[in-house]
Amino acid sequence: MSLVIGMDEAGYGPNLGPLLITASVWEVSGDPRKFDFWSSLSESVSQTATKDGRLYVADSKAVYTPQRGLADLERGVLAVMSLNGRRPQTYREFVSRITGEDDLLDPETWFRDADVPLPLVSDASDVDEAADALRANLDKAGIKFRDLRSDVVLTERFNRVVEQFDNKASAHASFVFGLLSRVWPLAERTLVIGDKLGGRNRYDDLIADIPNIGMVFRQEESSLISRYRVDKSELRFQQKAEQHFPVAVSSMICKYAREVGLELFNRFWQQHVPGLKPTKGYPEDAKRFRDDVDAARQKLGISDREFWRCR
Repeated sequence: MSLVIGMDEAGYGPNLGPLLITASVWEVSGDPRKFDFWSSLSESVSQTATKDGRLYVADSKAVYTPQRGLADLERGVLAVMSLNGRRPQTYREFVSRITGEDDLLDPETWFRDADVPLPLVSDASDVDEAADALRANLDKAGIKFRDLRSDVVLTERFNRVVEQFDNKASAHASFVFGLLSRVWPLAERTLVIGDKLGGRNRYDDLIADIPNIGMVFRQEESSLISRYRVDKSELRFQQKAEQHFPVAVSSMICKYAREVGLELFNRFWQQHVPGLKPTKGYPEDAKRFRDDVDAARQKLGISDREFWRCR
């Protein structure tokens, strides 16, 4: 048996809201570099939207858009979350499950006393049926869902680490490789796949900083893909990594966690600023939103450091 770890993130560019990084870990038979998840899971999963009951699993930017709505993304995410235990019933339970921490959201005022039942827009029985179909398909294909872990980087922590490195990209890399170090069993044969981090082509220095790592052998470095060998493992950082099922799942987990988190964020501020237009947190609109809530933020005593990312 061998492992495939797929990693992705959501929320690197915005000024508002959390940064999400997720790694999903899957156990397969044979050589992980040759295993085809899509054909093995074709009975329950599709890379395009269908009406036949299969889960839509792909890059979260395709599965979710404001025009498409949240339903397909939510259905896929909650079905996967049902594989190792019951489906999360609330957002706080969902965050606790993906991070392993019960009170992670509490440092931010808008999350402290907020929650929402899940699913938000999907039909719960439909999600459960899709989860049952996925579970049966995984069993038939000899695939085991081993683990899923996320890092939810709240604003104050993001600012602190960026200031520590004096570089946003370096801070981002530290979050990504910190999470990888927690889910990668170094002794097992493993394929790690993740997106390129910005324009970076070299990763051996970041891999070498993982505790107890062995020798890192560079195999290929280009603008399309960077590959490395460490003992029994291969690591790939490539463009369009979401074409791989484990990465697509991680992409969807990140996007869903951020979107529902922003829903709670917007609800909080709309309670204090009647008629406030919600935001997704991206730079231009984030500046408009910051101006719109400034008086309320000052009155509530919420610091800029808690509210606004420094970069």
